[in-house]
Amino acid sequence: MAGVHFTFDNFKQLLDLTVGLAQRLDENRSESFTLLYCDFSTISKEVIDGSLDSVLRNSDSVVNCESNYFFILPYTDKYGAEVVKKMFEEFSAREVNGFSMSYPADGEDSRAVVEKLRQSVKSNYKIDLKCLEIPFR
Repeated sequence: MAGVHFTFDNFKQLLDLTVGLAQRLDENRSESFTLLYCDFSTISKEVIDGSLDSVLRNSDSVVNCESNYFFILPYTDKYGAEVVKKMFEEFSAREVNGFSMSYPADGEDSRAVVEKLRQSVKSNYKIDLKCLEIPFR
C-alpha cells in the first residue's frame, strides 16, 4: 500500500477533480470522500515517509505544506478517516492533531470543505492553515 503524493501546488486541482468524480459516480450523494488533515510537526521525516507507505491505500492522495498533511480518502467516511489517523499515531507512537471533513456532508464544493476544515482546525488546535488561503480563493 502507498498513497499517491502530489505537490501542494496541485492540491486545489486534485480536490476539484475528486469532487467532480464524486458528482459523476456517486448517485446517493453519501460521503464520497473525506479530507483528513494531520499535523506532523512533531514527527521525523523518516517516520512520516514510513507511515505514508504503510498506512495509505493506492487510491489515497496526499499533499503537504511543510508539516501540514492533507489526505484525500475516497469512499471513506469520518469514522474511516479517524481509523487512518489512529494508524498514523500508532506508527509514530505519539498523538497527532487531526481533523476531517467529508464531501458532500460538510460542503458542496472543494472551497466549502476546505474552508470548514480550516475553521475547525483553527478553533480546535489554534493552528491557522494559511497555506489553504491562496489556492482556494
